[in-house]
Amino acid sequence: MKATTAPRTQDLSEGPLGMALLHLERADLASARRSLAQAVAGGVSAGRNASLFHGAPALEFVLGCAGRADRHVQRAVDRVVTTRLAAARRRNAGGALPHLAEFDLIRGLSGLGVLLLTRDGAPSLLREVLAYLVSLSQPVPVDGRELPGWWSNTGPGGEEMRGGHGNNGVAHGIAGPLAVLSLAARHGVQVTGQRDAIEVFARSLDKYGHCYWITRDQLSLDEPPAPDAARPSWCYGEPGIARTRQLAAIALGDQAGRRAAEDTFVSTLTEPQRLERITDASLCHGWAGLLTLARAIAEDSADPAPFTPLIEDLYKRLAAEANALSRPGFMEGRAGASLALDGTNTTGWTRALLIS
Repeated sequence: MKATTAPRTQDLSEGPLGMALLHLERADLASARRSLAQAVAGGVSAGRNASLFHGAPALEFVLGCAGRADRHVQRAVDRVVTTRLAAARRRNAGGALPHLAEFDLIRGLSGLGVLLLTRDGAPSLLREVLAYLVSLSQPVPVDGRELPGWWSNTGPGGEEMRGGHGNNGVAHGIAGPLAVLSLAARHGVQVTGQRDAIEVFARSLDKYGHCYWITRDQLSLDEPPAPDAARPSWCYGEPGIARTRQLAAIALGDQAGRRAAEDTFVSTLTEPQRLERITDASLCHGWAGLLTLARAIAEDSADPAPFTPLIEDLYKRLAAEANALSRPGFMEGRAGASLALDGTNTTGWTRALLIS
């Protein structure tokens, strides 16, 4: 297995690996094999760019959706996880703040954690990842004040952010670690401090989850900033965070928190001004992601009835716009939209989005 710079064919988001998920879900094994062969033709990355959405971890995820486990791939993933954990510990010991790519879903240890959670049993490396995610719940001293442990000086694209920020999104923010810890608890995997960390992250999202992120000035206010009419989506915004808050409430046995998360989802997606901001049909930030979220939230709700008309409306909107997507792939293309339209999750593909 090569540990070199990998071609984009290994990209779960838009490469053939992602498209293999649709073929597997539809039990089209011949097409899935062709996509997998195309993905690995140039080698498989186990280097610095390896993550749930790229290289060996992405390949393991897709193979898992096919019901297959390859020990060579898993050993490569284990090396990636071990290296990332060691780097995070060094960073923490030096007193530096984390980059989002250290802990987020797309590039970091949240994505690697949910991948380990898909394996049979609970490998010790999974518990190490969970312990790391728990550590993010501890405040850190910066310039004479305490900031959340997930505070970062850089944005999702690596851009410098003056004073830093607390990112709330599922794709790049603290909602990702919260979802992983909550899903692990749901599967009976617990580490020391996990429940407390879930409470810390959930309280922060209860207060600030209507914002994509918060600045140091906003953190200093007595009241959270007023909600804005930002685009609602899976990757950023209240719908994806609502699912994460619901998962946290289930893990905590918090019925009031569960209802609040569900109510937020419904109210956000029945507000015309918010719906007007949705401009495509993709999983990442369009109708496909919202439909997939709605089905999962409804399935876990004690009162799924309010979701029925919402799901029907989202399905119609997605069906009308899915073919207009210019890309063929999983996260921003037609494969992901088709998965949402099909509405099945036999392979567990929604785990890549921390939805289940």
